[in-house]
Amino acid sequence: MKPIYIKKLLISEINKVASEPHNYCTNPDTDFTRNRKLSMGKMLQGIIGMESKSLTNELLDLFDASAETPSASAFIQQRDKIRPIAFESIFKNFSKKLMNSFDNDIPVFAIDGSDIQIPTNPTDTESYIAGTNGHKGYNLLHINALYDLNKHIYSDVIIQKARERNEHKAFQELVDCSEITKALIIADRGYESFNSMAHIQEKGWFFLIRVRDGNNGIKQGLDLPESDCFDVNISLKLTRKKTNAVKELLKDKNHYRMVSSTQPFDFLPLKNKKAEPTRFYELNFRIVRFPISEDIYETVVTNLDEDRYPAIEIKKLYASRWGIETSFRDLKYTVGLLNFHSKKVMCILQEIYAHMIMYNFAEMITSHVAIEKKQRKYTYKANFSVATHICRLFYREKTTPPDLEAIIAKNLIPIRPDRHRERNVKAKIFQGFLYRVA
Repeated sequence: MKPIYIKKLLISEINKVASEPHNYCTNPDTDFTRNRKLSMGKMLQGIIGMESKSLTNELLDLFDASAETPSASAFIQQRDKIRPIAFESIFKNFSKKLMNSFDNDIPVFAIDGSDIQIPTNPTDTESYIAGTNGHKGYNLLHINALYDLNKHIYSDVIIQKARERNEHKAFQELVDCSEITKALIIADRGYESFNSMAHIQEKGWFFLIRVRDGNNGIKQGLDLPESDCFDVNISLKLTRKKTNAVKELLKDKNHYRMVSSTQPFDFLPLKNKKAEPTRFYELNFRIVRFPISEDIYETVVTNLDEDRYPAIEIKKLYASRWGIETSFRDLKYTVGLLNFHSKKVMCILQEIYAHMIMYNFAEMITSHVAIEKKQRKYTYKANFSVATHICRLFYREKTTPPDLEAIIAKNLIPIRPDRHRERNVKAKIFQGFLYRVA
């Protein structure tokens, strides 16, 4: 896919939203009804192209350092008129067009979540987390993202406030709302649940979900081999009713399972009258356990065919899920998701969608640049940090192909597989407005 075509797709989605301001503004009858320097289209383009600079410097870039550049105050007043749904619409439609531009191979998605710390505001109780042990409180948003592991783009996203965070609900909503008829979705052990598996089964998709080896997981209660590695087919009939007849059935642990009234499951009624027949929901899957090192094993559940996807292929597929982890790193630190230009949640949501749009834009262009193969120790790939910068310049019409591709192809980094590093779980605080790069 040529860069010019990718840019054309994005600009067309921006123009589509800009042409209908009444659908995306806080006051449809008055907002963006007058001709101004900061029109609806200019605002959308400017916010999507933002980096990590101060707001004044961002505006100077947007208006080519003209003496007629609007003030930061004027920009803030204009952006307050735009609801986040405008950027959400651009993101989703742009992603959809990128997805449709590929062949008919079944997409392989990974789902995961990531916290974003935003400016502290104790009055926003839905996102505020009170500090403990002398630490200050803070506010969080949680991103639930569906990421295409083959195309390297975000397909969909749901953003929740910290107190409203529900990854299982977001997972199920992302699956149910998708227009894709067939797909494989890979998830880590935080997403294991019969309800999510049933949603995917009803959708006609495939799942590959890591499960806990200990208690309180899907694995608990099943009659499984005592060996370290196994691959077992399970056909489980779930029910909420607990009659004497059902209690007898539950003794067959690999075929019957009780779903408690406190456990969400959307395909069985919460209450059953005694006179009504017992209702079951059948869930079919494999439970596979394989080694990832000499003494460490992982267990997954999947409904993939065992002939086409033996344990060794399941292991490779699950390992590919790491792509969404590296995408979050690039989204936050390379594209600049952690650097906002407002303290208002509405404006922060604008920028989250805007950065995800820019990530897809840069990744799609970068992935189509041919990298020359040479006799080297490592395989090389494009330096995404450099690629993102040059793609932003291309977006702002500061460079054009073939210079764009040449610069991306020239700036490479080696791919070093099987490298390990201790995970740094230290929270990243919000970066204040006074400490932005020039």
